[in-house]
Amino acid sequence: MYPHLLAQAYNLKMRMFAYWKVVLRRLVVQAGQDAVPLKCAPIVSSYNDQIRPLLDAVDKLRSLMVMDEGIQLPTIVVVGDQSSGKSSVLESLAGISLPRGQGICTRVPLIMRLEHHSSPQPELSLEYNGRVDRTDEDKIAKDIVKATNSIAGEGKGISNTPVTLLVKKNGVPDLTMVDLPGITRVPVHGQPENIYDQIKDMVMEYIKPEGSIILNVLSATVDFTTCESIRMSQSVDKTGERTLAVVTKVDKAPEGLLEKVTGDDVNIGLGYVCVRNRIGDETYEEAGAMAHELFQTHPLLSKIDKSIVGIPVLAQKLVQIQANSVARNIPEIVKKINDRLNFCIMELNKMPKSLSVAEAMTVFIQIIGLAKESLRKILLRGEFEEYAEDNRMHCTARLVEMLNQYSDELHRCPEIDAKSNFLMEEIKILEESKGISLPNFRPHNAFLIILQGKVNEISSIPIAFVEKVWSYIEEVVISVLMHYTENYHQLQLSARRAGHNVMAKMKERSIKWMLELVEMEKLTDYTCDGDYVSEWNKLMASQNEFIDGVLTDENKPSIITIEGIGEVEVGVLRKYPHVLAQAYDLKMRMIAYWKVVLRRLVDSMALHLQLSVFNLVNKEMEAEIVNELMGPYGGGIERMLEESPAVAVKREKLNKSIKKLRDSKEVVAKIMDSIITYGD
Repeated sequence: MYPHLLAQAYNLKMRMFAYWKVVLRRLVVQAGQDAVPLKCAPIVSSYNDQIRPLLDAVDKLRSLMVMDEGIQLPTIVVVGDQSSGKSSVLESLAGISLPRGQGICTRVPLIMRLEHHSSPQPELSLEYNGRVDRTDEDKIAKDIVKATNSIAGEGKGISNTPVTLLVKKNGVPDLTMVDLPGITRVPVHGQPENIYDQIKDMVMEYIKPEGSIILNVLSATVDFTTCESIRMSQSVDKTGERTLAVVTKVDKAPEGLLEKVTGDDVNIGLGYVCVRNRIGDETYEEAGAMAHELFQTHPLLSKIDKSIVGIPVLAQKLVQIQANSVARNIPEIVKKINDRLNFCIMELNKMPKSLSVAEAMTVFIQIIGLAKESLRKILLRGEFEEYAEDNRMHCTARLVEMLNQYSDELHRCPEIDAKSNFLMEEIKILEESKGISLPNFRPHNAFLIILQGKVNEISSIPIAFVEKVWSYIEEVVISVLMHYTENYHQLQLSARRAGHNVMAKMKERSIKWMLELVEMEKLTDYTCDGDYVSEWNKLMASQNEFIDGVLTDENKPSIITIEGIGEVEVGVLRKYPHVLAQAYDLKMRMIAYWKVVLRRLVDSMALHLQLSVFNLVNKEMEAEIVNELMGPYGGGIERMLEESPAVAVKREKLNKSIKKLRDSKEVVAKIMDSIITYGD
């Protein structure tokens, strides 16, 4: 479509690919160049004016809780085994005191936002549970404990709800880190038995995303390979390309430390930094001076390369790693925000709009019309394209299968043992039906008595079939109604009630009709079906041969074969020569007529079912839904305007997500503008 622009477009695309790499590299390098030279104290490693907004944007996205939308943000996650010295490292970076004590000091994720600013007066605040509390350096430890207790309780349990600590202070590095509870395997008094699993789940949640930088705090006093924090970080970062290790307490275990950090048995891709913890009442300036002297003069520690020792080096590494990570991930974050925003808007647009009464009436008519047409297709015309993958909704085929099963069951109904008791039932009834009348007349009531007995034997089968077939039709009808009314909760409730009501009526009507049909079959014997006479004549053709075989020679075998019936025992029949011909005739008439009865029960049921379904779809269902909706419990068309609780919750959630994502989009749009401006 665009041959005249293809070459230019390709050239423009390739130029942008190449130039974007230059922009990102320039931002990261510039961050390092603009840093103020480090001293023992204070730590100063501030972003330049172009990089600082990137971190601010990520922090803003974090405060907007954009991660709840499945969008991961680049994060420095601080992990370590309990008592590894994690708090001391963070204190040294922030220049403030954090809660100390036995056991787990950090019981909730602590998001630490450190910002260097020129004012000599620090500004500290805590954000949690939707509130912002100002604090100062003297009270910060107590205020963090207070915030933690309000979230996780005053015991020793943990919570995944974060507390955000904002530290604006002259000389601190521009960093955002998430400090997690120290990993412990053995619960102490007051902790839940599964404390290890809870902490592990929290740690894994934060370190698993590819954008997370893992700051793994290790004590020099332990074997690194046995640390739980190492095992967890290795499980998500096998090559260590996003893991930086901080080795604490180096003054307590200097022996072999050089070999540990240079040998790297645990795959720390971003390297090691060795630090000395602040001890007792040392000021941060004193602690920095002591650390500097330790690494310069200690016979073992002085051998460690100076590029991997000290809090200032750690701060500088974190600043550069964070700058690289943020700049690299911002374009992907922008894309994910846009994709998620478009998805939420699309989902919101799919939801039912607010309707006026007139619009609700129009929608109601449309829904009923669509539902009726769908039912006509699947129940009457055998068109199942709408439910191609759901065989249960291929209704005409399923109904034919049910009718065939019904017919088979009727024909399988057990007969009296024809071989051992042939004609005995007929003889018994003829004997009991004798009256004062001319001889050789077959009593009509004898035939009716046998017929009534046979009908009684199978009478439960048609009723069971009616129950089964209407239960299936009810399932189909309710499924279709629920599908077409899913966006209108009140209409769905009314449609469901109406569906069950009309099905109950149709089932009751069919059962009543079937009971009448069964009673009719018991009342009289009649058919104009020519097959009856043909079948009777065919069976009667063997009568004389059969009677001769029974009566002429008592020494003949007691088993005779009759065409169309098979072998039968006849020995006992020789006792009743006076009724043998009548009994045989009665038997053959019943065999021929019973086929007509069974066929009539199946055919009549099929026709009744077809007519009933036709009336259900075209008349009964719509009338019942209207009556239900307009009745005393339906609430009228106006009730259609009310959303179900589930729909209301979904709408509210989507609206919140859209607002959050639009705010996030605005944040990143400004950053992208600043990056492009900087590149120009």
